[in-house]
Amino acid sequence: MNSFYISLQKFIIFFVLLLSLSNFATAEDEQINAVTDQLNIIAQDLKTLEKAVYKTSDISTFTNSIPSSGLNEEILTRHLLKLNEIEDQFRLLTNRFEEVNFKLDKLSNRVTKIQSDSQLRFSDLESSKITDTTKLNKKTNKNRKKKEKVKLPGTDKPQDLGAAPGYSLDTKGTTQATQSVQAKASVFTEERKPSTSLLPDKSPKDQYDFALSFMKVGDYETAELALREFIDRNKTDGLAGNAQYWYGETFRIRQLYSDAATAYLDGYQNYPKSQKAPENLLKLGTTMVQLGEKDQGCKMIKGIKKQYPKASQSVLQKAQYEQKRFKCSKT
Repeated sequence: MNSFYISLQKFIIFFVLLLSLSNFATAEDEQINAVTDQLNIIAQDLKTLEKAVYKTSDISTFTNSIPSSGLNEEILTRHLLKLNEIEDQFRLLTNRFEEVNFKLDKLSNRVTKIQSDSQLRFSDLESSKITDTTKLNKKTNKNRKKKEKVKLPGTDKPQDLGAAPGYSLDTKGTTQATQSVQAKASVFTEERKPSTSLLPDKSPKDQYDFALSFMKVGDYETAELALREFIDRNKTDGLAGNAQYWYGETFRIRQLYSDAATAYLDGYQNYPKSQKAPENLLKLGTTMVQLGEKDQGCKMIKGIKKQYPKASQSVLQKAQYEQKRFKCSKT
C-alpha cells in the first residue's frame, strides 16, 4: 500500500507539472485539444483510483477478523496496472508538449524572419519609387526645355507683303515675255500624275479595318488620309458613319480642334443614324466648348439623351460628366 501511495503522489506531482506546461501552449489548436482530452481521461482515472483506495481501506478494516483472500490482491494489481498505463500516457503527453513548444519556437522564428524580409523589401520599393520619380521629373524638365527651344514656323522680321516671292523688279521688262511663254507651254505639256490609293482593292469592311490599323499604331496622319479615301469611295456603306467619326478623332488627338469640329459636324449632318452617332455628337459638343463656343457645345451635350435615348450607358454617363466638367447647368 505504501508503494501505491508513493506512486500516486508522484503522479499528482507530474499532473501539476503538466498543468503548468499547458500554460505555454499557445498554438496548434488540434494538438492542444488532444492534450486536454487526455487530461480529462486522466482526471477520470484518478477519481476511479480514489474510489478504489477508499474501497480497499474499507475492505482491509472489514476483513481484519476474516482470513485474507485473493480479492484485495486482485484489486491492487489491477489498479497498479492502470497506474502504469497512466504513467505511460503522461510520458506521451509530455513528449507532445515538447513537440508543440519546438514547433512554436520554429514558427516564431519564421514570423520574425518574414517581418524583417518584408521591411527590407518595402524599403527597397520606396527607394526605387523615389528614384523613379526623380528620373521622371528630370525627363519632363528636359522635354519642357526642348519644347521651349523649338522654333515655330514663320519669322518675326518685317517683309514686303506686296512683292511676290521670287519676283525681281530689275528683270521685269526683259524676262516677262519669255516667262509667260514658258508658263504657257508648260500648261499644255504638263501631265497630271495619278494619285496613289492607300486602301487595298478589297471589300469595304477590309478597307475600313485597314484604315483603322493606322489609328492603332499611332500614325494619325496616314489614318486621316486613309479614312478620307474610304469615306469618298464608300459614302453609302454602313461603315461610312463610323469612318467619319474616326476621321474627326485623327484631328482631335493632334489637338487640331477646328478641323475636328468640322469633321464631327459632317458626321452629325450626313450620318445621324450611324453606330457612332451619339459619340460623334458628344465629341462635337466638347470640341465646340474647347473652341470657345460654350453655349452651343453645352446644348449639343445636353441633347444627347433626348436625341439618342437608346445610346450606350457609357456614352450617357460621359455626357453627364462633361456637363459637370464644363458647368453646362449654369448656362
